[in-house]
Amino acid sequence: MRGSSSLFEPIRVGEQDLSSRIVLPPLTRSRATDTGLATSLMAQYYRQRSGAGLIIAEGTVVLPQATAYPRVPGIYSEEQVASWRPVVEAAKSNGSTMYCQLWHVGRQSHSSVQPDGLPPKAPSTVAITGQQYRSPGGPVPYEVPRELIEPDIAEIVDAFGRAARNALRAGFDGVELHGANGYLIEQFLDDGINLRTDKYGGSIANRMRFLEEVLQEVFEHVPPHRVGVRLSPSSDWMDAIDSDKRTLFSTVIRRLDECGLAYLHLVEPGIAGATSAEESSSAIPTSELAQLFTGPVIVTGGHTFHSAQELIDRGVADMVGFGRLFIANPDLPTRFAVGAPLQEVRKKGLYGGAAEGYTDYPSLAAEK
Repeated sequence: MRGSSSLFEPIRVGEQDLSSRIVLPPLTRSRATDTGLATSLMAQYYRQRSGAGLIIAEGTVVLPQATAYPRVPGIYSEEQVASWRPVVEAAKSNGSTMYCQLWHVGRQSHSSVQPDGLPPKAPSTVAITGQQYRSPGGPVPYEVPRELIEPDIAEIVDAFGRAARNALRAGFDGVELHGANGYLIEQFLDDGINLRTDKYGGSIANRMRFLEEVLQEVFEHVPPHRVGVRLSPSSDWMDAIDSDKRTLFSTVIRRLDECGLAYLHLVEPGIAGATSAEESSSAIPTSELAQLFTGPVIVTGGHTFHSAQELIDRGVADMVGFGRLFIANPDLPTRFAVGAPLQEVRKKGLYGGAAEGYTDYPSLAAEK
């Protein structure tokens, strides 16, 4: 039962016992190789942050065409599986549990990074407006995507299943489906993006079909109690627009609650992608949606130690993710425990590069 628990108290998630309720959420840092292999630098980064109760690895793509950004890791090849093993071992070296976030960006990709050199595929031929894709040659407009046909959808569903199986083979304790931030799963859910008239479009039940099929395929390889789902119900980042998000996500969460998942991961309304944003007047309170899910709930988005503890005290969340704070403070749980000052995030090195801005943030012990 939620409420009046300390961030430092253990919690049972599925059939796994976590040492605390402090979560390192998925954070794209672009330190993999050009072919999506995890690296020794990534192992060092996760080892530094191994004090979290739960570590959710950065978005990890399930197919070559699922990516949008350089040097993000994959989990679809044997070489990638092998490269993840020492990283997972390092992350779990201090008792953490580690999940792999499975990712397909859909229309947020670009022809310049697609294997066939053509525009990316999405539920419908609806382009992102008001944003630009960061191509190697500089910002360019997002392209009108190609519409997925049913064999394409089946291939992607299968890829999620293989990626889930590969994640367990790499040593991960479970997987999280990335259904947030306007990526492919959410593109099927939102009626401002999904204009299909077949069984994948129209009603909420039809728009949920892709998520349902992905879940059922993943469950063939990973038991439901080792599967989480991340959603950003109030975000319209990357034109993630729906005519009635409250009804849509209430329906989605009630359905997820029937699946026996490890957890539900909710992004706060004041977060747009990886940055803070002004909360919309129509934002759905996280507390309203969290109460629809009877299993563990993770909430992520700009929280401090005190605001996170308040969420747990109020019974809104069972666990809290700290993104930017964990980037700048690799030993964040220790700093929380002793009330130590927190370091600030540096913009340089957030995405791509080497150790600077990635593994060079000192621990409290190193500072002293």
